[in-house]
Amino acid sequence: MSLVIYNTLSKTKEKFTPLNENEVKMYVCGPTVYDYLHIGNFRGAIFFNLVRNWLEENGYKVTYVYNYTDVDDKIIKRANDEGVESGEISERYIKEFEADYNRLGLKKHSHNPRVTEHMDDIIDIVERLVERGVGYVIDGEVFYSIDRFDTYGKLSGKKLDDLEAGQRVEVDQRKKNPMDFVLWKPAKEGEPAWDSPWGKGRPGWHIECSAMIRNLLGESIDIHGGGIDLIFPHHENEIAQGEGCCDHKYCNYWMHNNFINLKDQKMSKSLGNVITARSFMDKYHPEILKFVMLSAHYRTMLNVNEEKIEQTVSGLARVYKALRDAQTFIATTAVEKEGNVFKPLAQTFTSAEAKIKKALNDDFNTGEMMANIFEVVRVFNSQNVLKKLKDPNALASAKAFMEWVQKYGEISALFQEPASEFLKELDGILLKEKNIDAAEVDKLVSERLSARENKDWAKSDEIRDKLAAMGIEVHDSGDGSHWEVKK
Repeated sequence: MSLVIYNTLSKTKEKFTPLNENEVKMYVCGPTVYDYLHIGNFRGAIFFNLVRNWLEENGYKVTYVYNYTDVDDKIIKRANDEGVESGEISERYIKEFEADYNRLGLKKHSHNPRVTEHMDDIIDIVERLVERGVGYVIDGEVFYSIDRFDTYGKLSGKKLDDLEAGQRVEVDQRKKNPMDFVLWKPAKEGEPAWDSPWGKGRPGWHIECSAMIRNLLGESIDIHGGGIDLIFPHHENEIAQGEGCCDHKYCNYWMHNNFINLKDQKMSKSLGNVITARSFMDKYHPEILKFVMLSAHYRTMLNVNEEKIEQTVSGLARVYKALRDAQTFIATTAVEKEGNVFKPLAQTFTSAEAKIKKALNDDFNTGEMMANIFEVVRVFNSQNVLKKLKDPNALASAKAFMEWVQKYGEISALFQEPASEFLKELDGILLKEKNIDAAEVDKLVSERLSARENKDWAKSDEIRDKLAAMGIEVHDSGDGSHWEVKK
């Protein structure tokens, strides 16, 4: 099955055909760097990392550009509030974003351009728009004339008459059309500014991405991504600029990820329910954030609540326990030469691989991918390799299972943690969430072990039941009793 992508422009799924064979030019709108990013901001970063990885898995050479907006009103306001230069604010939060991004183990982008590095490109494209009569200058301010772009509104589906009728703010009377937007704005006191043919000033927001795309990827690109909040006006205006400047189709495939709700409410500062990716990862784990984001299709609304996190912890534990068993088997088996993968597991590898390929080729259905990974885990667990330490086929199966999970782990940026250590980290998270005292658990497990040694089975069972009520599972083996939080 060929890759198909839901294109926001056509409102349908379309077969993916790149501009140049075996090459993909991809641009995703990155952060405005004035604060820590919240978990919703990272949905796109995590999802489009998978998009890039899947394209590369299918043989494409991907040039992936992810920008930093380092000139913006919010940056300027924060700088003024703190009494520092705006460049200090943007530099600080670029570093903070990159620290969070690296903590997630996501692949480095091909380019991370900053607006301030592309002022000449921005001025050049604005000049071209003015020369072509699409842009016009009033008092050192440059506007885009949307009446000169016949297909304005084609991405969002908005009609000009409706937009004009919906105006609720006082309109700049200098504009030819109330919906004309700014390409270049004159300098204000206390704000960063650059020399231009229209006097000192700085760019409008929309022109920045168009200029960086044109400089780094060319006049036409394959994929442009971002959150659905960017469809209008940002991406709509990007199209108008890119095509108004160059007479080429600006982008062939537009992809937009949906919002995140936190406990059934849209995250907003007014509600006080915004949670940064940093604080989420500190409380839980980067692996949990990635799994949550990829557990649902990118175009669906995702609700993050306690139940979702519990399901995520349970799912991750299932995969990592199986990986731990495979690693334990490989480390302890006496078999030197491996045999053949158990037939049911080999068959499941083949069927799951085909289903995952079909799912990801059908507009990146990551939820279906996860379901098939769990099916492989289920079948591997059913083989009970730890009870077959002398079986060469079990060795082959354990190695093949680890390689198989590793493959899809690299595509999704999941399942790369050391299994035993990660499971202990999950225990630590759950102990805090459930307010369980680890020292008390150790004491009870020790008392139960003594009862077993004294053949006091009634007391042993009583303590086990007490631990179970706390959400603690006890596993008895030849080298003693071990406990973990139920997941």
